[in-house]
Amino acid sequence: MMSRVAHGIASNMRSILPRLEASVKGGFFGVRSTSKNTDLTEHFTLDEEVANEELLQYEEGSKERLELENALLGVLNRVEHVPIVINGQEYQANQELQQVLPYDIKQPIAHYGHAHRVLIQMAIDKSLEAQKKWDRTRLSERIDIWERAADLISGRHRYNIIAATMLGQGKTLRQAEMDVAELVDFMRINPVFLRELANYEPVNDTQRECWNSMRLRGLSGFVAAISPFNFTGIAGNLAYTPALMGNSVLWKPSDSAILSNYFVFQAMQEAGVPKGVVNFVPAEETTFASVVTQHPKLAGINFTGTSTVLKVLWQLVAQNIHYYENYPRLVGEGGGKNFHFVHPSAEPETAVACTIRAAFEYSGQKCSSCSMLYVPQSLWESHIKEPLLRITGSLVTGHATYCDCFCSAVINRRAYDRIYMWLRYIAQSPSCHILTGGTCDKQRGYYVDPTVVQVKDLDNIICREELLAPILGVYVYPDEKLKETMAKVAEINHGLIGSVFARDQDFVEESYEAFRFNVGSLNVNDKSTGSMVAQQPFGAGHMTGTSDKLGSPHALLRWTSPQVIKESYKPHMNIYYPYMKMNELEQGGIHMESGQSEVVCEDKNTFEDSNKEDNRLI
Repeated sequence: MMSRVAHGIASNMRSILPRLEASVKGGFFGVRSTSKNTDLTEHFTLDEEVANEELLQYEEGSKERLELENALLGVLNRVEHVPIVINGQEYQANQELQQVLPYDIKQPIAHYGHAHRVLIQMAIDKSLEAQKKWDRTRLSERIDIWERAADLISGRHRYNIIAATMLGQGKTLRQAEMDVAELVDFMRINPVFLRELANYEPVNDTQRECWNSMRLRGLSGFVAAISPFNFTGIAGNLAYTPALMGNSVLWKPSDSAILSNYFVFQAMQEAGVPKGVVNFVPAEETTFASVVTQHPKLAGINFTGTSTVLKVLWQLVAQNIHYYENYPRLVGEGGGKNFHFVHPSAEPETAVACTIRAAFEYSGQKCSSCSMLYVPQSLWESHIKEPLLRITGSLVTGHATYCDCFCSAVINRRAYDRIYMWLRYIAQSPSCHILTGGTCDKQRGYYVDPTVVQVKDLDNIICREELLAPILGVYVYPDEKLKETMAKVAEINHGLIGSVFARDQDFVEESYEAFRFNVGSLNVNDKSTGSMVAQQPFGAGHMTGTSDKLGSPHALLRWTSPQVIKESYKPHMNIYYPYMKMNELEQGGIHMESGQSEVVCEDKNTFEDSNKEDNRLI
């Protein structure tokens, strides 16, 4: 079964090129015998249902809950050694670092080291060697590996990856389960998208004269994947989607997600990804970025993080553009300033529930977390303020493994210090007023209480900057200034996702236009978080990302360099066009009789004096 996104692509192609058969069962199999190089491309029968991984419920006494409890104990009782892995060979760094629990910083769960410049350079060299064979591996073989990986991660490796995500990244059970389910979706659904892309064929309306085909090649060079701390699923996708398309990859995981990412790497190795295709290279951020962007074979960077870091990477590439053998492809997504906009016709209970989840689940550290709430005066005091503050104040912040924990500590000391400075600014700003929360503590873990702050000036930095914190800004707008407020929001809030809440369909239609460009996705009567692979592909708006829509066929196309091949069965012999009305003798050549070889003999007598009147140009 074709996914809806790919079906739309194919439909648009057909509207322009009626004879094009793309992404359909069978393709042009009826005339395939005319092609002399059938091994250059592969085509697939698309008869499978596309379905997202089912979330497990972990009810008390259930099999999955017992499995997870054992996995948690296994991670806690052993400090895992995480090596640098290049071409299947493990390397040790000179200095040992530790990954600790964000909510209990005295408890380590892994020790690891950073690759130095020489090791990073070696990883590049090994990647380039591995790609020569990998890019020639048939698509069907790659797809088989990814489908095995999906089965392994959804089965035997599931609980170890969830345990490492809960402990190392401070995610609650539900958040970690959703994260790993997303990873399974990437591994299972991206091959479906690849099949659809492979089934595309150029128009062949002169099949007796020529055959046109297109094959999907990897890029010429290596890809650097720089993954974030906040999503194990996205980290695996950043490294392995380019690999699926025939590329070799240097994967630099986040230090704060090192253990879960290493477990994903091990699962992919077990599934059959060849050595050297993806190299696991923990490294200091600036060292890694410096080495990869200075290499002439850099083919692309796949990044998720903050827009500030994305700009730095872009600048580094721009500085070296004259040294590259390619134009490196840059794919980057940052969170930006995601918002919820409430219309006077909205259902208040829905707006409050969705906002609390979007703002404070995973302590506001998702790239799609809601950072601003816009509420009309007619609803604020009467319907929204009291339940918003009451429920937020009752949220349990504690150990991520506790079942009553709504959110846990923030990821590390650097994040804590940054958020602490934001809270200090808010406390001192005359246009900000803390309604609940505003406290933090780092004695045992990096705890920040869920905070709601009312902002009276939309030009305040709190309304504009990405916070990546459990801090929700609230702006109460006059009902009569609805459109002006929408225009201001579109100007100052550029992000991954915006949400509008309304029962007035006319307003919903207006919001489609008002927020057309400032966000990558627009949700109606739903929270900004919770996008699912293939259902809501995500990519940010404006300067917060390149909007390449991870979880869709568009993302795969960024990592392939297609080659079009034309096989001609009726070669041209005549250099003149019919309108020129030149006979064979005038053309300066005499064709041999049929049955003889097709050799054109030059007849010098046909070259007349250029001064003769009959040879005048038209």
